[in-house]
Amino acid sequence: MPSLIDLRRRIRAVKNTQQITKAMKMVAASKLRRAQERIVNARPYAVQMQRVLSSVATRVDPSIHPLLIVRERGPESKTLVVVVTADKGLCGSFNTNVIKAAGAFIAQTTEQCRLGLVGRKGRDFFGRRGFAVMFEQIGIFQKLRYQDAQTIAQLAIDAFTSGDADRVMLTYNEFKSVMSQRVVVDQLLPIARAEIDDTSMTATAAERGERLRPAPSEQSRGAASGGGAPRAGDEAAPAERDRGAGAPGVNNVDYLYEPSAQEIFNQLLPRYIEVQIYRALLESNAAFFAAQMTAMDTATKNSADMIANLTLYMNKVRQAAITREIIEVVSGAEAL
Repeated sequence: MPSLIDLRRRIRAVKNTQQITKAMKMVAASKLRRAQERIVNARPYAVQMQRVLSSVATRVDPSIHPLLIVRERGPESKTLVVVVTADKGLCGSFNTNVIKAAGAFIAQTTEQCRLGLVGRKGRDFFGRRGFAVMFEQIGIFQKLRYQDAQTIAQLAIDAFTSGDADRVMLTYNEFKSVMSQRVVVDQLLPIARAEIDDTSMTATAAERGERLRPAPSEQSRGAASGGGAPRAGDEAAPAERDRGAGAPGVNNVDYLYEPSAQEIFNQLLPRYIEVQIYRALLESNAAFFAAQMTAMDTATKNSADMIANLTLYMNKVRQAAITREIIEVVSGAEAL
């Protein structure tokens, strides 16, 4: 049985730890608010840019730009996996989930994989296990800038265009809410081409044609009032109906390039890679602070429970010691 001094010392240590975890929770909450604002502002632009470029890439010849070329995949193919982790711990399973997802992808694929590691935790894990590392970026989350994303994007583009990688994958934690983060394994290069759904285009055209047709009650009223002769406003209806029925769907849009498509893609595609990597860094940064705040909140609550249990146990030990001393005094008095 531990002594009262040992129990008091342990309770004091747990209280000190509780103060630390509570302070870390408050710091993570304040940083989370700023990180959440940054990702909320950057996400719509990145998502819309991805949607537009995927649609454009579907309608052009892939040979027009090196970042659009899809290479054949096989056992000899090479894949660059960019893994985004945090520089620090004390964030629950944040780093573990990303590392597990990257490891599962490497284990499932038959291609040769090399790693681009962003964050100290991923560097430490994969570096100790002998994985082939192409590049690493450490300490960028202390003051995250767009230039950091440009550096990583340039490394990925150089690896893809030089033939060192036939495909570039990006693995990171996506910020969903304070309580949940989702691990994403997405293809960064070559640029994914959007799929055009013919059935959706037919349905869209049919809906437009249906909206342009007059209602049956209007047709009957027009026939009754005009003796079946079309009204002046109805003369344009067949032409409008033909245009509506033959109008392409949203996915069937075409683009005009000014200046040439080559010059536009030379400027736009590298910027697209930079924006997607910058978004992944912002998502991971916000998700880290959310995970850290949740972990520190849980640790604070657990320390409070531990203090209560230790205090109760200390009181029991003290009462037992007092009872034992009283018994000794009474026994001594009876002996006298």
